[in-house]
Amino acid sequence: MTVAVLGATGVVGRAAVRMLARLGIGGLRVGARDVARAERAALPPGTEVRRVDAADPESLAEFCAGTRLVLNCAGPSYLLLDRVARAALSAGSDYVDVSGDGPAYRLLAGSPLSTGGRTAVLSAGMLPGLANVVPRVLAGDLTGARLVVYAGGIEPFAAASAGDLALSLDSSDAADGHWYGETLAAWSGGGRRRNALSVREDVEIAGFPGRVTTMPFLTADAERLARSAGLRELHWHNVFVGSALRLTLTRLRGRVPRDAAALTPIVEEIRAAAELDLAGLDPFYLMAFTVSRPDRTDTAVLRAPSSFELTAATAAYTVDAVLSGTVAPGLHYADDVLDPRGLLDGVAALGALPVRQIHAHAHDEPMETGSL
Repeated sequence: MTVAVLGATGVVGRAAVRMLARLGIGGLRVGARDVARAERAALPPGTEVRRVDAADPESLAEFCAGTRLVLNCAGPSYLLLDRVARAALSAGSDYVDVSGDGPAYRLLAGSPLSTGGRTAVLSAGMLPGLANVVPRVLAGDLTGARLVVYAGGIEPFAAASAGDLALSLDSSDAADGHWYGETLAAWSGGGRRRNALSVREDVEIAGFPGRVTTMPFLTADAERLARSAGLRELHWHNVFVGSALRLTLTRLRGRVPRDAAALTPIVEEIRAAAELDLAGLDPFYLMAFTVSRPDRTDTAVLRAPSSFELTAATAAYTVDAVLSGTVAPGLHYADDVLDPRGLLDGVAALGALPVRQIHAHAHDEPMETGSL
């Protein structure tokens, strides 16, 4: 049995390979465009290293051939779309993608490749995979509940993640019709409400260092969670610890090309801004969830030194679930098919989530000042 990892020299890919080995998954094949970057001494014994270019269909087909499952950690996902998934499924392999999200799902939905007895799981990363299961840990039934999330941190950006962030800045893309999200929007009363929330600057948010800026952003995947769970309200706030990245993203909104070459300098600009914000601080990523119902309020706080480790751990757990037959054949979002508590415990067991706090209190119990 061969499990292939595409993008294995990236931050997420390297961590995913390490975590797959920790789960006892052997027969690994790792691939990247520049195999010289592969840290061969750190790879599990017997790992096969191959050069592969995700932009070259023939190279991609050769990489996927003879595999049991392909894990895609390459990006930017919003440029690759369904390309890697189709190569894996055409080779008769199951497929797991740390991203993919709605754009890839819509392109694969209804395809014979996604109904041919193989399993494809998209969004098997920190966002939205892990993030979308946490509210279900807090409440088995979210119907009519109010969910408020604060998420953010400060850490170096991987190139693929910076690319996806840049490509998701616009609410819609006229070229392909994909809707990624909308600033200031919220879910309320069964639908998306534009300009429902506002940016808050120079505020204190429990768990985050110093004074921060919160920027509401309703993603397509958060909206999918709200709709499927029957949430009454969902407010998602991205938290910016520094100002350089936030100002850079604001300036780039509406100006990001979908051409890979033209995207490169923008990716570097985002990475430089993140590094500027990080100066003198320890990297971290934090997500705080509050689920409010008529009789009680439940909160969960997840804090990790790296969002990329969280993504890799979520992907490794998903691969293991697919290989074990826990996930049925077909096309899925990770948060729709993974056991919420099992995923949270699995990510923690892989060492990617050192801080996990879950609290419940009566509805009339006063919250502390600055609580989430």
